[in-house]
Amino acid sequence: MPTLLTTWDLRLDVSYFLALAGLLFTVGWFRLRRRGQFRLATGWRLASYLAGLALLGTALMSAIDILGGQLFFMHMIQHLLMVMLVPPLLLLANPFPFVIWGLPGRKRVGQWLFAADSRFRSVLRLATRPAVAWFAFVAVLWGWHDPNLYSAAQGSVLVHDMEHLTFFGTAMLLWWHVVRAGPRIHSRFSPLARIGYLLATGAANMIPGVVIALADTPLYPYYMDVPRPWGLTVMQDQVLAGIIMWIPGTMMYVLAALIIIIRMLDRFEIQAVRKGQQPPLESRWVDHEAARG
Repeated sequence: MPTLLTTWDLRLDVSYFLALAGLLFTVGWFRLRRRGQFRLATGWRLASYLAGLALLGTALMSAIDILGGQLFFMHMIQHLLMVMLVPPLLLLANPFPFVIWGLPGRKRVGQWLFAADSRFRSVLRLATRPAVAWFAFVAVLWGWHDPNLYSAAQGSVLVHDMEHLTFFGTAMLLWWHVVRAGPRIHSRFSPLARIGYLLATGAANMIPGVVIALADTPLYPYYMDVPRPWGLTVMQDQVLAGIIMWIPGTMMYVLAALIIIIRMLDRFEIQAVRKGQQPPLESRWVDHEAARG
């Protein structure tokens, strides 16, 4: 356990990216605070964004990445962090306005995205539609779990980096539609549509997890030829990796869908109270208890 917590491979390219992303957001956050945008530039947004960057750095440079080359289940944990935890943390902070305000040439970037005749905006909107994002994410998810592509990624730093970039990039695009962070260049994605979107993604994630967990032979020859710490056999490692992808991985999408459902029900409750159709839920419970008494 001490090795797991203290072993780090501090890659310069990853460190520079994280530092730049954190700097742009933080500078933009302070600039908006100085302009009185306190409802936008809240403390929890800054904390959420920085926590997402810290978790991304942990996934890519800590012992999780190192052990992922020896244990399949550690590689699965790494992907779970990059695909299911980091993107929501980053996007819940609504990073777009903060990063724009952190840039020196923010007016030009704004023109690209918000001008009515912007070709860049039109192309971006077409290329990032919800259906495109979903199919891209599933293609990347299933594609990289093909044994041949998986072995290629483990055998080459360049291919491995490409695997991580595509995982993270398509996950950010998918969660962008779910969280509805800026820039909002698409038509409104209703709560029911987002719930269906998440459940469909969870089903797509579950399929390879079930296949991996229930396989009765090793699916990834790469792990048969590497040192195996902690006394796990190839099959034990493979079953554990499949279970991690199957159950905790799928539950992340179900949990996100439940959060949207709860928020939708709360909104219906508030609207009903405002229209005078029924008293607040708490009042109805008190009335019910009083009647019983």
